[in-house]
Amino acid sequence: MRPRRTPVLGRRAVLRGLGVGLGAGALAACGIPPARQSADKCISTDQSGTQKLLNFSNWPSYMDESEEKVNGKTALPTLDAFQKQTGIRVTYTADVNDNSEFYAKVRDQLGTCQPSGRDLFVLTDWMAARMVSLGWIQKLDHAKTPNVDKYLLKQLKSPSWDPNRDYSVPWQSGLTGIAYNEKVTGKVGSWADLIGRSELKGRVTLLSEMPDTMAIMLRLVGADPGKFNDAEWSKALEKLESSVGSGQIRRFTGNDYVQDLNDGNIAACMAWSGDVLALQADNADIKFVVPEEGLNLWSDNMLVPNKATHKANAEALMNYYYDPEVAAELAAWVNYICPVEGARQAMEKIDPELVDNPLVFPDQAMLSKTSSFMPLDTAKAKLYETDFNLAIGG
Repeated sequence: MRPRRTPVLGRRAVLRGLGVGLGAGALAACGIPPARQSADKCISTDQSGTQKLLNFSNWPSYMDESEEKVNGKTALPTLDAFQKQTGIRVTYTADVNDNSEFYAKVRDQLGTCQPSGRDLFVLTDWMAARMVSLGWIQKLDHAKTPNVDKYLLKQLKSPSWDPNRDYSVPWQSGLTGIAYNEKVTGKVGSWADLIGRSELKGRVTLLSEMPDTMAIMLRLVGADPGKFNDAEWSKALEKLESSVGSGQIRRFTGNDYVQDLNDGNIAACMAWSGDVLALQADNADIKFVVPEEGLNLWSDNMLVPNKATHKANAEALMNYYYDPEVAAELAAWVNYICPVEGARQAMEKIDPELVDNPLVFPDQAMLSKTSSFMPLDTAKAKLYETDFNLAIGG
């Protein structure tokens, strides 16, 4: 059995905590609205036929690793196998530390139809939706990704912001639910419990990423996080402000809640499923709950930006990672929801302990309780992020 990663640096790495301070500022940089592009205005030329190269940016700890070294670097078994199989040399960089930070890093280039230096990068639904809406992402050739069309989980096939998956392919998915430390509190079964139970006052953390936390507040005021209006947003914001003002919420975090939960410094929190699974490997007191009101389902998506010159090579990598056996090997290490049908059967040979784990292979009952946050245009996102940052004291 291959060892899984430790929970010290999860998919939502330490710099995720910067999101609170970066969100509105990154979007409003220089006070200039981002420039929209289109395929006929911003033309990209693919050189994959003559250049077996691919520049791939991803999140830290989001690729399987081994203790072996290849040319002095940590071996990445599935990626190394892809390079050997295809002859495509991949420059892999774990430099996506925060959605808004990454947006700020590439917006000047993509907004003016200039190369970003990347052929492929991975961003969360809400930011992927924004870039697609701005015309910054190249349309994919489904003929080159037959595995994706065949094996992509049906729950992920048609997000509202990319209904035919013409621009995006999920890398991994996850759930935002409740985690609690059984050693320091009784069961926490709902979002209402988390922000309302008096014995949890000052012992609860929520997430600093606006879509995660506000999706919960919207549920608590009877709104649908996937489709809501300004009046419902205002009610949800009031709910958040009330929870902050009462002292119920200790603080807002990136994935740095992990250590506090493990040590018992907090009793319960809003948590990402992959972090919890990694924690549970060493601490049986950590529990993950599907709240009564429902939970968030999100994906981190592979995207090919405008002016990327190795689009077909990127599509080859997408297709490769949707081979169920490859997908299972990746999932065994990163510990998030595998978006590939058939990977569960392949997992029998790789890590049998994960085959029936709902945080990697959720059943239909769990998936039926999920929803995703409504995609926002740039102006609305800026407004809502400013509201949120003010509410949490960012």
